[in-house]
Parts: sequence; C-alpha cells; structure tokens
Amino acid sequence: MPRRRLASSIATLVVLSAAGGLCWLGAGTAAGFIEQRSRQDVEQALQASGQDWVGVATDGLQVRLTGTAPTELDRFRAVTQAGGVVDPSRVVDAMTVASAEAMTPPDFKVELLRNDQGISLIGLVPASTDRAGLVRALRAETAAPQVTDLLETADYAVPGGWDAAIRYGRQAAQMAARAKISVQPGRVTISAVADSRDEKVRLEAALRRGLPAGVELVTDISAPRPVIAPFTLRFVIDKNGARFESCATDTEEGRDRIVDAAVKAGAADVPACTLGLGAPSPDWADAAAAAIGTVAALGQGAVTLSDADVSLVAPPGVDKAAFDSAVAGLRRALPPVFSLQSDLETASDAASQGPAEFTATLSDTQVLNMAGRISDDRMRETVDSVARAHFPAVEGSLANDPSVPGGWTVRVIGALEALDSLHSGSVRVTPDLIRLSGTSGDPAAPEAAAARLAERLGPGAAYELAIRYDRRLDPALDLPDGSECVRQLNIVMSESEIGFEPSKAAIAGDPAPTLERLSAIMAECADFQIEAGGHTDSQGSEGFNADLSRGRAQALLAAMAGAGIDVANLTARGYGESQPIAANDTEEGREENRRIEFRLLSDFPVRSAPLPAPVTLSGVTAEPVPPDLPADQPAGDLIGPVQPDKPAPQTRVFGPAMPQAGIGPVAPATVGASEVFQTLDEREENLRLPVQTPTPDTPRPSPRPDDEPAP
Repeated sequence: MPRRRLASSIATLVVLSAAGGLCWLGAGTAAGFIEQRSRQDVEQALQASGQDWVGVATDGLQVRLTGTAPTELDRFRAVTQAGGVVDPSRVVDAMTVASAEAMTPPDFKVELLRNDQGISLIGLVPASTDRAGLVRALRAETAAPQVTDLLETADYAVPGGWDAAIRYGRQAAQMAARAKISVQPGRVTISAVADSRDEKVRLEAALRRGLPAGVELVTDISAPRPVIAPFTLRFVIDKNGARFESCATDTEEGRDRIVDAAVKAGAADVPACTLGLGAPSPDWADAAAAAIGTVAALGQGAVTLSDADVSLVAPPGVDKAAFDSAVAGLRRALPPVFSLQSDLETASDAASQGPAEFTATLSDTQVLNMAGRISDDRMRETVDSVARAHFPAVEGSLANDPSVPGGWTVRVIGALEALDSLHSGSVRVTPDLIRLSGTSGDPAAPEAAAARLAERLGPGAAYELAIRYDRRLDPALDLPDGSECVRQLNIVMSESEIGFEPSKAAIAGDPAPTLERLSAIMAECADFQIEAGGHTDSQGSEGFNADLSRGRAQALLAAMAGAGIDVANLTARGYGESQPIAANDTEEGREENRRIEFRLLSDFPVRSAPLPAPVTLSGVTAEPVPPDLPADQPAGDLIGPVQPDKPAPQTRVFGPAMPQAGIGPVAPATVGASEVFQTLDEREENLRLPVQTPTPDTPRPSPRPDDEPAP
C-alpha cells in the first residue's frame, strides 16, 4: 500500500514537471515572437518617416531605441513615432543628440519682398535674431503699411557677415519701393523696378554708396522702356550679307520672332533689338517678320519699316515677276494698319545714270538727314541752302555726280519742299518717281504736298504719296503738348484742397472736385508719360519721408484711377525731403514743401491706338494755276494724272527767276501775265545764275505774308 502511494506521487510529479516545461517553452516562444514583431513594426515605421538613423533592439517587452539624432527635434520625433506603434511605456530612449558645434550650420537666408501693400519677411534666421526688433525697425524706417514676419529660426551660431548684410538689407528696403531683397551672410541680391531710367541710375548709385565693407552686392534693376519715335526697323541683304541696320520692337516675344526671322534669312550676328514704346500697332512683330521673310525670298534687297510705313527696295538683279509676286505676298501678309511702297531698280537706270537717287528723312525732332547724288558743288550748295531754309537742323552730305539726269536739282528741291509740309517722314527721288511718306497734323497734307510738287516741277512729274493724319499734331484742334499738360496738372494741384492724414498716405477730405478737374485735363493728356512726385518736409527720418511721399503719390494715382481717369502712363515717385521749395524752419514753409508735383518724362506721346491708315495719292503733276488767271476761267486739276485728251502740257515759269538771299535764284516769281515756258533743265540753269545784290535802283520783292509757303 505504501509503495502504491509512492508510485502515484512520483507519477504526479512527472506529469506536473512535464506540464511546467511545456508552459515555459510556450511562454518563451510567445515572448520571442512578441519581441521580433515589435522590432519589425517599429523599424518599418521609423524608416517610412525617414528616421533610418535609429537603431531598434528588443528586450522582452521593451523596445530600445539607439543612435545619434541630428537634432533634439529628430530625437523627439523618433520616440513619438515608436510610441505610436507599441505601448509608449515599452519604449526605452537610449539615443544621443549630435552636438550643434560639430554640425554644419544651415544656409541662413532672408528675403524681403516689398511692394505697395507692405513688406514680407521669408526665410531662415539664427535663433538669436531679434525678429520683433527687425519688424519694428522696418516699420519705422520705411513707413510700410504692413510688415509680415514669416521667418523660421534654427539654433546655430550666427555666421560671419550676417549682421552687416541684414543691416544693409534694411537700408536697401528704404530705397527701393518695389523690390525683392535676398540677404545671405556677406551677400545681398536686389531685384527692383524703378519708375524711370533716371530713377534706375539714382537707385543704383545710392545702393553702391551705402554698401558696407565685406558685403557683396548683386543688383538687377529694371526701368520703363524708352519711347522710340519713329519706330524703325531696317533689314538688308546685299553682297556683304544679311544684317540689321536698325531694329526696334515692343515686346520680348516680338523680339524673339524678329530675330528668328533674321537668322532664317541668313543673318549671322544679330544684335538685340531695342525694346521700347511707340509701336504703331500691336502687330509690329508680324509686319517685321513678314518683311524680313520677303527680302530673304528675293535673296537681296532692303526693307524699311518707319512706324506703319513699309518700303521694299530690290536691286536690278531681281527678276521682275519674282519681285511682283513677293510684293503681292507681302501686301497680303501685312497687318491692316501698315502701308507698303515697293521699288525695283532697273538696270538701264544703273547703267546710264548710275545710282541717281536722293533720300531725305525728317525726324519728329525736325532733324533732316540727306543722302544721295547731286550734279556739282554749286547745286549741292543750293540744295543745302534750301534745306537749311526749311528745316531747323540738317545732317548728312551729298556726293557730286555729273551723270545725274537733267533737272535733277529741281526735283530734289521740289521733294524737300513737299517734305516740309509734313511733321515727320521721308522722301525718295529717282529719275522716274518722287515717293513721299510720313505723318502730318493737316488732314489736307496729301493734297498740299502734291500741290507743292506741281508748283516747283510743273506738269509731268510722277509721284506717290502716303501720308497719315495724326490728330495730336493738328494745330486746329489746339491739343496740349506734354509740357502744357504738366503745367495744367500742377496748377490744379497748387489750388487743390487734397490733404493727407498726418504721417500717413491716406487722403483726407473730399478729393472729388480736384479729381474732376484732373479728369478734364487728362482727357487729352493720357498719352504722355508723366510722373507724380511726392514731397515732404524735413520732419521725420529721411527713409520714412521718402516712403511717405511715395505712398501719397501712389494714393493720388489710385484715387484718379478710381475716378475713371486713365493713369496707364502715370508713375509715382517719392522724393521725401530732398527737394524743398521753402524753408523747413517755419510751419508755412513746411506746408509748401508737403506737395505733389507732376513732371514730364518724355516729350513723345505713347500711342494707345494705332494711327489711321495713310491717305495715298499717286499720279503725275498737272500744270499749276497762273496767278493772273481770271476767276471765272477753270484752272483744271492741280494734281492727279494728266488727262489723255489734253495736249502735252508745257512746264511754265512766270517771269525770270528771282534771287533769294543765300541760296541763289531758286524760286520763280510772277510778273503779271508774262509767261515764260521752261523745261526742268531750263529751271536748273536758272539756279546757276549769279546771285545779284539789290541796289537802290533795283526793286525789291514784296514781302511775303507769314502764312504764304516759302517758294
């Protein structure tokens, strides 16, 4: 019985031992599985978040994190990431943080973005930077309506050159009203927009003057484009190759298209076309590219675009059928505003008379430039005298060529007299044709030019006229020029009750009466580039006053725009206290210095719409009307083609040539009904008569009324 109980006890112990062993084995296996699964989950989560520098180890239920964190923030992120996968109480932080001194500092950079709405600060600065102080300083120094702080900080040592660059960036923000100022240690980059070319030069000089030692300055300052008058492009293909002799365009896209057309035409070295204002049409680039392509198709020749007038000239070697086809194609390709004149030089002209050609160009500033051939020194002096009698400034020179056709000098003088009826333009004289084109403020200018040709040359002279009318040049309309516009605007401002709130750019009071007067003036002055300059007294800092004056000028332009006034060509500039007109030591003087003045930036208006198409006339001059013709006798046509049913007309000069002081006997005078019929050759011989000095017995010509055109 005792043995049976002992055996039973031993069996029980064996069973219990086996059960315990199985339990221990199961627990160990489960713990290992949990450790492995936890490590895998944490590693995957850290790698997915870019924290692959973290080492993960497990010890039972504990998850141990090791490694060197780049920053304290990275260490915290790793612990948080692991705690999101397993119970945070199981995470053991055994990581270290890299020393800030041993790490490469980040690229500190601040961008100050300034416009009319204020200043924005964007970038990364050292943690020790006084951001609030920087914002306060910018508000005080620039009078910006708002300064927005969007900076981030990093706890690193301040790099060398940083403080000096920041101070200079603040100074630059005072000078440039619309700019992007990028500040880096020892380097400041400024991209700004100036109100004018003068302002661009002034700003660049001021920035260089205030640059501290050890700071590098990079600037990119742009200014409004110049007004180009006349808007000109000339492209030539000859024995010297394809090239531009002048090139102007209105947009960067248009410039690329024009340059591309020139390159395709064979131009090797293509200069950059001048970007400017004053293009006669938004389709300027289309017209220029089509004209260049036409010259390229011909293989030789020249094309000139002067405003909306296009002149295509080809040498004698070009086939006439090909030239006519090219002219027709170009005429179809040109935009509606542009007019085309074409000329194919003939070999017979070149062989018998050489380069018998005279050209003259009259600019908007009344400068005449002449080029071409003349028979001899005497005739050259005569033509030069006539030109100087008609035009304020004469440039260029004429070459002697005895082979020019008979009557050549008379044709040249007639062409110059016809050109004098225009405000600007050009004339080209060949043995067979006088071609005149340009702009005038007289709606009847084409008829007047044709009449002048008929008066000088008599009947039988072929001409082609293409003259466009510009209402701004019409004296009958009495439109103000740029100077008069500015004078009237300043009178309104001197009598205005427009005021501003103290130390602010906000308009105080009711500006409606002043805006109504300004609107009436700007109705005829909106095409001129005009600057509204703000001025202050000397109270306050220089930088604050400059910004305050600029803000007030901008506020006035905004009010004008809100009143429906076209201000597209108006700009605002702040002069601060730099241009006082009275002493600043009295309240009366300070009141005078607080003002807004208008200033003309360019004498040439900027066209808001293209000029109308030119009026074209072509034909042959008819016989001029004799001065003693009875009033009831029909005079016939003054201009236009000769009627086929009439006998061939004779060129008629009334009386002997009358000398004129300094230029010889150029103009025929009248002697009642006595009529001497002369050819052009005979008229030219009259020019060679010696100049006679009037004596007391010699009757002097009657004075000519002021409104009578010079002969």
